[in-house]
Amino acid sequence: MWIQVSKKPFAAKGNTMTTVTEQVPARPGPVLHESVSDALITQIREDGFGVLKNALSPAEVAEINAEAARLCRGELGEIERVTRATAEESDEEVMRRYLCIHFPNKLSEVIARTYHHPKIVDVLTRVIGPNVKAMQSMLFMKAEGKPGQAWHQDEFFIPTRDRSLTAAWIALDDATIENGCLWVLPGSHRRGVIYPDREQDDERFDCTVELYDFPYKDEDAVPVEIPAGAAIIFNGYLLHRSLPNTGRHGFRRALTNHFMSAESLLPWGRVPDNTHVAKYDYRDVELVAGEDPYAYKGTVDIARPSVRPDKEGGCGR
Repeated sequence: MWIQVSKKPFAAKGNTMTTVTEQVPARPGPVLHESVSDALITQIREDGFGVLKNALSPAEVAEINAEAARLCRGELGEIERVTRATAEESDEEVMRRYLCIHFPNKLSEVIARTYHHPKIVDVLTRVIGPNVKAMQSMLFMKAEGKPGQAWHQDEFFIPTRDRSLTAAWIALDDATIENGCLWVLPGSHRRGVIYPDREQDDERFDCTVELYDFPYKDEDAVPVEIPAGAAIIFNGYLLHRSLPNTGRHGFRRALTNHFMSAESLLPWGRVPDNTHVAKYDYRDVELVAGEDPYAYKGTVDIARPSVRPDKEGGCGR
């Protein structure tokens, strides 16, 4: 069996999409673990990722997708770069405007509850430890023609002092090669090295920088095609990327939440003046399991929901 994957150049303007494709041998699909088993935890530790099938029920997925439409319509509150939709615009038309909304949990109780989803928390406490906190959510719409994200490691963006960063990437549609599923480099987390970064102008990808000079080739990557409701749990040092949604129609929606050990300080963002970096602790966090040893510091409400730039309107850097 052979598949087609998009290659450079890629361009999407308005309703016109140009894609160059090539034929490559199909790879075996990922293991879909039916439960939070020792096999799932072992795979996450050894490969850097694992898939929990049916992490969310169909009803839970439908509820989040309905909430995504409300967020994109501006009905739940202010989101940077989101304009309130008119009654004449359909939900699909409105969602197609946006690639990703950061921190939707700040406005949506439905999404905020996913931090505490028992099946995912069960995985996290076995991978990270008994005390787990969350610091970020991202809601991807990724309609046809929208770009992916270049090779990156989540720890590059969210540095934890103990290397405990772990993502839960929850599919809200069936994620396929055609519509832009994740691709991973299994085992790339093991060295615990953050690779160099550089600007990129590849039209297949959004505005984020790309990492490079790592000892892997694109041909080593594995596509993680999963059904709606499944969750990819992966290590913050795992190299991964996604390609554009090259389907003729439809979304590749996903909700990504980030977690880490509550024992670790979180030196995320700009260190305030007169604060030693070793003492800096970003406290816009939420405890999802166990105890927070730093609870005496309290928490703050800093992050604001915003739309991720996808190059159509510039990147702002």
